[in-house]
Amino acid sequence: MNQIEQKQKRSRKGFWIVIISFLSFCLLIGIIIILALVKSIFSGINTTEFEYEVIKSGNEKIAIIDLDYTIITPDILVRQIKKYREDKSIKAIVLRVDSPGGGSAATHEMYEEVKKTRDSGKPVVVSVGTVAASGGYYVSCGANKIVANPSSLVGSIGVIIQYITIRDLADKLGIKDVTITSGDLKDTGNPFRDVNEKDKKYLQDIINDSYELFVEIVARERKIDIDTLKNIATGRVYTGRQAIKYKLVDTLGTLDDAIKIAAELANIKGEPTIIKEKKKTYFLDILLDKISQIGLGEINNLLKDEYLNKPVLQYKYEIRK
Repeated sequence: MNQIEQKQKRSRKGFWIVIISFLSFCLLIGIIIILALVKSIFSGINTTEFEYEVIKSGNEKIAIIDLDYTIITPDILVRQIKKYREDKSIKAIVLRVDSPGGGSAATHEMYEEVKKTRDSGKPVVVSVGTVAASGGYYVSCGANKIVANPSSLVGSIGVIIQYITIRDLADKLGIKDVTITSGDLKDTGNPFRDVNEKDKKYLQDIINDSYELFVEIVARERKIDIDTLKNIATGRVYTGRQAIKYKLVDTLGTLDDAIKIAAELANIKGEPTIIKEKKKTYFLDILLDKISQIGLGEINNLLKDEYLNKPVLQYKYEIRK
């Protein structure tokens, strides 16, 4: 075989390698799209299933619920609380709170569901992790008892509204905003114009009313004189040791201590069985989760949480650098 024939052979071989690689890539993309569509169809008809995961075996059951996220929607916690309240095999609930708070309406719904469970006779004990601030503390007030680590951050009783204005930037880029409203305050919060005094007064009235509701609930649930409470309800957080002095929590302790208190309130003899909710995982979920690790899923979730899903009126604690 001469050199020309060898070159032609290598060329044909390279051509087929490229073609086969391209077709394999297209096939992989096609499979991914089909799997994603299948998952989307099934998730659209709400086939998500959950099961109990036994963390520790013992006698009667205590369920642990984690509130370890910024509050945007009440759905997850409300569903779990309601399920455990109606399940007669669950004798008590420990709510593990590690949250800076979040949306005011979602926070109040969660508080009401915790309170409803407590009032039904099923004990709810809050165990504060790193932080139970603002909305996280608001929800906690619906429980029978609040247990905080000495170094936990608790409180931040207050309300906040945040938004940005980009009028100067828009002017530089030649972007013009056209807004037609039925009243002066309808477009309050419009990022394309500066805040005026009417806006400030309007938003401050909303803040004040929401703050009064927050303070009323804490005063009633924690049995603190409302005028005394307002002296400490300035938006600041307190350590667990400081919080117990101001009656914002009942006792200092760990998650295990909170479980023991819940067992006592539920009259459980001996060591309880500790359970948590666990989502049933199927092969399709695992496969698509692995695919999402390319980073697009994480970026999408970040953008949704920080911008699209961010509520305007918030019971939220934030540290500004």
